[in-house]
Amino acid sequence: MSDTLHYITDEHGARTAVVLPLPQYEKLLEDLEDLAAIAERREEPVVSHGEFVADLKRDGIL
Repeated sequence: MSDTLHYITDEHGARTAVVLPLPQYEKLLEDLEDLAAIAERREEPVVSHGEFVADLKRDGIL
């Protein structure tokens, strides 16, 4: 992350908000969407790499 963050503080100097460049904000949103997709698929069955490759070969994809 860049060091161009700007903090908004209250009257006591405590940080209350942060302003960051738009590209950084968009990257954070992208990461959040990725994490949400992972969480949604948490309960799906897991397939090993070998099984996945075998399925692709069986289906004529590889």
